[in-house]
Amino acid sequence: MLNQKLTNLLEPLIESLGYELVLIEFAAGSHSAMLRLFIDSPGGITLGDCERVSREAAALLDVEDPISTAYQLEVSSPGMDRPLVKPAHFQRFVGETIKLQLHVARDNRRRFSGVLVAADASGIEVSLPEMRLQVAYEDIERARLVPDFDREMAKS
Repeated sequence: MLNQKLTNLLEPLIESLGYELVLIEFAAGSHSAMLRLFIDSPGGITLGDCERVSREAAALLDVEDPISTAYQLEVSSPGMDRPLVKPAHFQRFVGETIKLQLHVARDNRRRFSGVLVAADASGIEVSLPEMRLQVAYEDIERARLVPDFDREMAKS
């Protein structure tokens, strides 16, 4: 799979620069494609960080040439509604509200929103108004934090 090949290629480079590779998105279009890299660091991400990673990643991608079609490279921070991809991401944000989409429907639903109450090596538990939902990581199609704008404004 291309995403795994790109992760194996880019993650060591990005980590060597002092950042975490949070997520890779590759969207192929009819005429060109978009390769998005989401990076993070404990102190947050600046435009300069994105430029630095973009320069280094572009050079590596030019040499290794893992993508056979024309594409644009974009490097970004994960933002306040950051994607949760790795078990460590979920563990870091226990207690926060998340949006979750499953590969296969449960109770005739694929999308859920609730408080992430637990995360371990095998999966997560989310508190929903009507129940507690336990989900293995491999059953998660995508997950994101739900920003708490009131709390963020109080920090300012």
